[in-house]
Amino acid sequence: MTRIYSTKWKASKESAKQRKYQLNAPLHKRAKLTSSNLSKDLRKKHGIRSIGLRLGDKVKIMRGQFKGTTGKVEKVIRKDYKAIISGINITKKDGSTTQYPIGASNLQIIELTLDDKKRIKKQSKQGEQKNG
Repeated sequence: MTRIYSTKWKASKESAKQRKYQLNAPLHKRAKLTSSNLSKDLRKKHGIRSIGLRLGDKVKIMRGQFKGTTGKVEKVIRKDYKAIISGINITKKDGSTTQYPIGASNLQIIELTLDDKKRIKKQSKQGEQKNG
């Protein structure tokens, strides 16, 4: 398999091809792939299932050792499809603490940052086109 990003690729059942697509995706495509699902009340309110993570979103961790913990997104790492959440730290063997990145798919957005008004409008229009 070549390591070139294909713009014509639609979908595949092969996990190797799915991994290749994510591995070679450019950063502007990774922003969309770094998304999390919304809580039930936000789904009803905005009419969408998931949305890309942004700085300041309040999230709940759904998987892993920090399951059930909530916090705000401090940083989104597009390269690794992960996010840094406030209050989520691990202690290293030498005693120092460091921030622990968590995969975007393991998070659920509880509260959206609506500083950018186009964020929800753009997503809602896409949802209407798919449904309609």
